[in-house]
Amino acid sequence: MGLFERFLSLWVALAMVVGIVAGSAMPSVFQYVAGLEYAHVNFVIAVLIWVMIYPMMVQVDFSSIKQVGKNPKGLILTLVINWLIKPFSMAFLGWLFFKIVFANWVDPQTASEYIAGMILLGVAPCTAMVFVWSQLTKGDANYTLVQVSVNDVIMIFAFAPIAGFLLGVTDVSVPWKTLFISVVLYVLVPFLMGVLSRRWFDNAVDKDSLTRFLALMKPWSIVGLLGTVVLLFGFQSKRILSEPEAIVLIAVPLLIQTYGIFALAYWFAKRLRLPHNVAAPACMIGTSNFFELAVAVAISLFGFHSGAALATVVGVLVEVPVMLSLVYFANKTRHWFTA
Repeated sequence: MGLFERFLSLWVALAMVVGIVAGSAMPSVFQYVAGLEYAHVNFVIAVLIWVMIYPMMVQVDFSSIKQVGKNPKGLILTLVINWLIKPFSMAFLGWLFFKIVFANWVDPQTASEYIAGMILLGVAPCTAMVFVWSQLTKGDANYTLVQVSVNDVIMIFAFAPIAGFLLGVTDVSVPWKTLFISVVLYVLVPFLMGVLSRRWFDNAVDKDSLTRFLALMKPWSIVGLLGTVVLLFGFQSKRILSEPEAIVLIAVPLLIQTYGIFALAYWFAKRLRLPHNVAAPACMIGTSNFFELAVAVAISLFGFHSGAALATVVGVLVEVPVMLSLVYFANKTRHWFTA
């Protein structure tokens, strides 16, 4: 696990501070960047998101899907958690906390935006960081690759309908055109670019070219993530300085969701008698989020200054330390599973 992955929360926190300071000191610069958009898609954010997502898609070998029939229980567990449970539990927790528990502390419009951001996190299953969690739990790398590949393909078709349905259920107005444009820009296009690039690298004479390319792209992926965070918090600097408790309020249901989903998935994995090297990565995939996609779609749908965008970035801050604690737990309970 590289320096960036181990201290992702620290880098994100520093980027948040830089964004808040810069947004307060240079508001005109951020207003100019916010204006560089077309059809609710900001060009600067789009480039940063592509820089983040494209290397992840190249890393995935979609030809591994042909192995989907091997040990189907682990794959079924991941798919059920990711698409039948997690989005709906996230929507419910968002509604519960921001419409009832925290109702006196958050105005209705802001509460709806926070819920929307949580929903976008819940509908986006993790892609890249799963490989890190799998490695740390000594998971079956090939099986993890199959699970991620299948989830990415499903995400192309399922993300917009499920997100739109849950946003509508929670009384959030759904701009369907913008939602579909976002899926095409941030899921389909990087997916196709990743498939074509991976095929080219696999057919290359130099078999180490893919490894060198991913190593070359990794720093740019970091720049994309941190740049996005700086812009987001720069746009919302005044609001955050006047309402710092918003970060804590958003983090509470996200923490409950993450630990709750993992506990449910881990219990199912044990009941299904999955081997630990399949069970642990399957539960990690079902627990973590594709926060890069959630951030991009939140910006496109609701804007830089929205509570939805803020909620997705808080998801980045919360996820890594929580997932590392779950890695520790999974390793300590390896004896619960068959060899």
